[in-house]
Amino acid sequence: MKTDWLARLESALGSLKARITMGGILALVLGIGLITTVLVGRTEHDLLESQRQRELSESVRTAALLGHNVIQLQRVLESVTAMLDEPTLDDPAALKAFMQNKPVMRNFFATVYVATPDGQVRIVADEKGLSWPTLNIRDRQYFSLTLAEGRPTVSTALRGSISGEPIVAFTQPVRNANGIYGVLGGTLRLSSRDLLDGLVDAQESDASSLIVVTDTQGLVLAHPDRKKLLHSISDEPRLAQAFKAWQASGAPIEPQGVLLPQAREIVSAAGVPGPDWIVWRERSEAEVLAPVKAAREQAMVWAGSLVAVLSAGLFLILWWLLQPLTLLERRAQHMFDSGMKAEDGWPNADGEIGNLGKVLRQVGIQRAGLEQLNSEMISKLRSVMRAAPIGIAFVRDRRFELVSDELCRMLAYTADDLLGQPVDLIVVPPENDQPDLAALEKEAFASGNSYVGERRMRRGDASRFWARLRSRPVDAAQTDLGSIWTLVNIEEQRNARRALEWSAAHDGLTGLANRQRFDQQAQRLIGARPGSLPAALVFIDLDHFKAVNDTAGHLSGDAMLRAAAAAIMSRVRSGDLAARIGGDEFALLLEQCSHEAAVGVAEDIVASISAIALPWLSGSLQVGASIGVASLTPEIDSVDAWVEAADAACYAAKAAGRGVVRVGR
Repeated sequence: MKTDWLARLESALGSLKARITMGGILALVLGIGLITTVLVGRTEHDLLESQRQRELSESVRTAALLGHNVIQLQRVLESVTAMLDEPTLDDPAALKAFMQNKPVMRNFFATVYVATPDGQVRIVADEKGLSWPTLNIRDRQYFSLTLAEGRPTVSTALRGSISGEPIVAFTQPVRNANGIYGVLGGTLRLSSRDLLDGLVDAQESDASSLIVVTDTQGLVLAHPDRKKLLHSISDEPRLAQAFKAWQASGAPIEPQGVLLPQAREIVSAAGVPGPDWIVWRERSEAEVLAPVKAAREQAMVWAGSLVAVLSAGLFLILWWLLQPLTLLERRAQHMFDSGMKAEDGWPNADGEIGNLGKVLRQVGIQRAGLEQLNSEMISKLRSVMRAAPIGIAFVRDRRFELVSDELCRMLAYTADDLLGQPVDLIVVPPENDQPDLAALEKEAFASGNSYVGERRMRRGDASRFWARLRSRPVDAAQTDLGSIWTLVNIEEQRNARRALEWSAAHDGLTGLANRQRFDQQAQRLIGARPGSLPAALVFIDLDHFKAVNDTAGHLSGDAMLRAAAAAIMSRVRSGDLAARIGGDEFALLLEQCSHEAAVGVAEDIVASISAIALPWLSGSLQVGASIGVASLTPEIDSVDAWVEAADAACYAAKAAGRGVVRVGR
């Protein structure tokens, strides 16, 4: 049951209605998703751009405010210096009264002090009260600059001589007509709520912004984390990349501010004129975009709900509109049922579905007619296949699709055994790296010809035979439609042809090669010099053979010739050629054989022939052999010359008393 349910579900999902519905849903999802993505992306871009401008404006405002405060502090010191005359500076009691009467000035600074031009601090006022420390600040750069240039100075960040805390010092020279006679100074503690504290702490509107003040070298003057004071801003991960970019651009002290690159952050910087400080402001892009992200998630929820509603509506509309298509599908599934007429059962509908129904109805009618015609044609074809005297097969994709009765008989297979099987079942693979049948067929078909050739075939009982195969494509223009094979058993013809070829090259009595074959082989060796060297010709003439013929008759003489041929073959290699030249004369062609080895073979043959004893009456018949050996030399230019040299050596052997071996000159 579960399998049937899954099958029905897969069928429903694969239907046209499901595909159109899914296509519509996909279009809705893509459209709404694309619009949402574009709008959200644009909103994020505009929001980030707006926030960058806002952060830049805040940096400029903070720098301007900080610069204004610096000026105000310098003016406070300047207003007091007019009240500090030289006699007061030299009188400790008067100097004490002077400092006690300036509470407003002391409220602006963490520490206020008065020093003489030699750097000696006369009095110090801080939250603890007045003190007279033994302290000299002559070596402080800002103090030396105040004396050298005679103007107010703001120091860089440094550690206080008394408190040891990070401070910034303000100085104001005290002068008369004779020059500078004193220096009035004030310090701000960077770690307490002084000048910079209210500018860098978290603000209500910018609770997540990071505001840092540094000098031009990147030394931190103000930071929400007091532990980072007097450290380099390059140690701050949220500003390190922006600081490098600022340095690379020439480290501008720009009061109008600049925007700087920092991964996933918005960073701006503005210069503070006068002390040449830099106000840095940083804010996370993720925090800026958090409302947009929340809105996007909400939009996706609404979009998903909208897609679900529209999808359901789309499915219902399509289901209603495509009902005629469902009826058409059901009828088409039974289009070729034999129990229903081809023209019956088709639904009536308008538009494309109605036209499709009419087309399918017409196709069904035409197909029924074609099936009838095909049935008649196949019946006739089967009759032809059964009556054909040769093997016939229709092959496609190298497999049998139709076979004749004669082919089955020839191959000892039934039709069921062959149909659908690959042709390699019956075709014996070629030997000696010859091209296979498929390659030969393809080559012939490509040139517009049929393939005709002799191939070894394998029967169902594993026996083999030779057949002449003719393969022709069904359609020369489309060879993939298959090919028609015709097979004829030519095993007897091949055997007869081989027998004829053998008899044309061999002696019928002894089975050795005949003179024609001998001449062909000798000529080949002569023409292949020097590659055929060494080679030798052994010429054999039987001794006393005429007496055998005269005494015992020609039948005994023939038996003696066959025995001599057997004796010769027993002493030579399988690759050597033994031939009967005529009568009782024989010859051997020994390839790749030295002169000495050829003489040894000749002597063995003399011994073998001498050992022949054919029974006759109460005794036996015997012969001998005189042999001449002639090796192939560059001077021998013809077969006749070579034979003449060996024959002369054989004649010399007979003259020497027969039964011996002599060599040619």
